[in-house]
Amino acid sequence: MVLKATEVGAEGSDQVPTCCSARYNLALLAFFGFFLLYALRVNLSVALVDMVEPDSSLTKNTTSQVCPEHSSTLNIPRNTTGKKYSWDADTQGWILGSFFYGYIITQIPGGYLARKIGGKLLLGCGILSTAVFTLFTPLAADLGVGYLIAVRALEGLGEGVTFPAMHAMWSSWAPPLERSKLLSISYAGAQFGTVVSLPLSGLICYYMDWIYVFYIFGALGVLWFLFWIWLVSDTPETHSRISHTEREYILSSLKDQLSSQKSVPWVPILKSFPLWAIVAAHFSYNWTFYTLLTLLPTYMEEILRFDAKENGFLSALPYFGCWVCIIVSGQIADYLREKQNLSTVCVRKTFTVIGMIGPAVFLVAAGFIGCDYTLAVAFLTISTTLGGFCTSGFGINHLDIAPSYAGILLGITNSFATIPGMVGPVVAKILTHHNTVGEWQIVFYIAASINLFGAIFFALFGSGEVQDWAVNNRHLHRN
Repeated sequence: MVLKATEVGAEGSDQVPTCCSARYNLALLAFFGFFLLYALRVNLSVALVDMVEPDSSLTKNTTSQVCPEHSSTLNIPRNTTGKKYSWDADTQGWILGSFFYGYIITQIPGGYLARKIGGKLLLGCGILSTAVFTLFTPLAADLGVGYLIAVRALEGLGEGVTFPAMHAMWSSWAPPLERSKLLSISYAGAQFGTVVSLPLSGLICYYMDWIYVFYIFGALGVLWFLFWIWLVSDTPETHSRISHTEREYILSSLKDQLSSQKSVPWVPILKSFPLWAIVAAHFSYNWTFYTLLTLLPTYMEEILRFDAKENGFLSALPYFGCWVCIIVSGQIADYLREKQNLSTVCVRKTFTVIGMIGPAVFLVAAGFIGCDYTLAVAFLTISTTLGGFCTSGFGINHLDIAPSYAGILLGITNSFATIPGMVGPVVAKILTHHNTVGEWQIVFYIAASINLFGAIFFALFGSGEVQDWAVNNRHLHRN
């Protein structure tokens, strides 16, 4: 029996089981995919600390409040066989930022291709190529810094298609009142990948050799690709193991939201204020996120003076909080929309404001507590944790305003949001040549100010309605 769209909207997912369903299986596989995607992205942040020769010519943390070095209770000898390179702070900034030079190129093409050929193969090949180039990272570092920058840029090319491809798949798979839950599960893998890879990379560097950081995660990425190709389908119609009830439930819930036109309405898209509200929020959020993602291990080592082993665990703690927040906030967001009848725009704006202003406050506070290690880690953890609200805020708003073009819209917003990944680490490295507390305060000030701007802009111009240009210009569907 075909389910009526009105019934679906009224009763939501209660009509169809979630356990072992095709849509939640897709979310779980996507979770592991993004887990590996971010593990492949951030492992260099930890390994780089071990790859670079200590430069005694650089002035270290010369403020009046010099943080004492930690004395470990267990004096376990660490591995020192890893090869070292003479890369100065500026070079390290370019190495960390090079990934995003490739990443920005494939964002919009990725969204367009996903709409044309489907997201399954595109996302799978994106992660596979990133994994393969990760395996070549030690060789590239040995050949020279130019080769390493090139390999990291090629990794970025592969990763650039993944988020638009995933958004395009969810436009066919996610019922409107389950979007927050399904997308928060799949994208939470990115945070969990950070949580696991940061301490694990630290342990590998400490006890083995930094080259194994790249070999282990690269091999796991190749293995994931095989499962993805075997188990996933682009749409419910082409899935061989989905139940008839679930297929009809998904298709009925989306029938008033998808466009049948083949051409992309580029001009209305680019004139859309709700889209530019997402751009502003996405850019602002990513400035803070990427700055911390690439430089938190450096801050932990140079300012708070943790060793590589402690560094990995403590650098991961903020992202563990963010991972938990993403999962929980996704459940809360859909509960508020489905059970409490809160409008989509109200939920998206509220979650975005919490997820951007909250982190800004605690990030600034983290710069003022000097060498209080407990408070520093606590404030950074709270800051990053609150950022998890943004996933159920602006992060999935593309699917609210234009489900048929969600991949393309994410490609557009993520193109702008990639700029902080290219510029942020370089700016931060330039501002922290002497690694003083005062210099890092400036880095935190800049990130907090940009976050505040993004939150205000989205609160003013964000929307929760399917735009008229997104449904063949026939009608405006209100969530």
